[in-house]
Amino acid sequence: MIDVSVLVVSHQSSRFLPRCLVSVARQASGLSVETVVVDNASADGSADIARGRPGVEVIANPVNRGFAAAVNQGLAATTGRHVLWLNPDAALVDHGLGALVAYLDAHPAVGIVGPRILDPDGGLQRSARAFPSYDWAVGHRHSLLTRLFPNNPYSRRYLLGDLDPSEPRVVDWVSGAALLHRRALVERIGGLDEAFFMYCEDIDFCLRARHAGWTTAYHPALVVEHEVAGSTRARSRAMLFERHRSLWRYYRKHFTRNPLVDPVAWAAIWSRCGLVIAQDAARSLWRRS
Repeated sequence: MIDVSVLVVSHQSSRFLPRCLVSVARQASGLSVETVVVDNASADGSADIARGRPGVEVIANPVNRGFAAAVNQGLAATTGRHVLWLNPDAALVDHGLGALVAYLDAHPAVGIVGPRILDPDGGLQRSARAFPSYDWAVGHRHSLLTRLFPNNPYSRRYLLGDLDPSEPRVVDWVSGAALLHRRALVERIGGLDEAFFMYCEDIDFCLRARHAGWTTAYHPALVVEHEVAGSTRARSRAMLFERHRSLWRYYRKHFTRNPLVDPVAWAAIWSRCGLVIAQDAARSLWRRS
């Protein structure tokens, strides 16, 4: 039986894929690993790069189906008893995948585990977090309050500011940039919600797992280096729109609906979307001037 199916969803990822796939191959010692790259209509040769790697299966989509749909394609094409989602702009920088597999095997109540994720400069990415609440509006990692006062109670609660990154811990959700889960979990709750084109599908997946009786954990035995938005930077404004569309989808799916609160939430999400897209456009003009 295959221990881990590694699913890499690529789109215009040729700059990152070689390192990502080499890092996966280095984890194979002591584990049975299969790797599938689902390429979402890249025009930069990403699919050909993946085909050139030994032992890598490629599913080439003629259109960009989004992250959730591509992961579901990978799930249908693989058989590993555990599944690792791995962004193409991420790389496994040590040999800790076996430790995470052993952790799942030793803790049957844990359905999902996330590794320690670092920036390219070695800084810790807060990849394990609390489920979003209304506090998220002021406490998320990109908020003005977080940037100016990172130790404020809203940001610390959402970003788990008290988490010791050197110790395993049960958390609410972990980032889909590098997420390991049991295949049995998918057999219980189904695959990813394809209404999320990109973003929030990892939060939704962990919350659905929680509702089905599984827990999610953070475990630092595996270290992953991740260049945030490395593969999406070229389409930053489109991705900003998709991020906010996913936020609204998540709100409608999981928050208690209220005819008075819903219009305020809708206005807040889409007003913020317009603001950050305008800021991104202004930065682009400034760089070109």
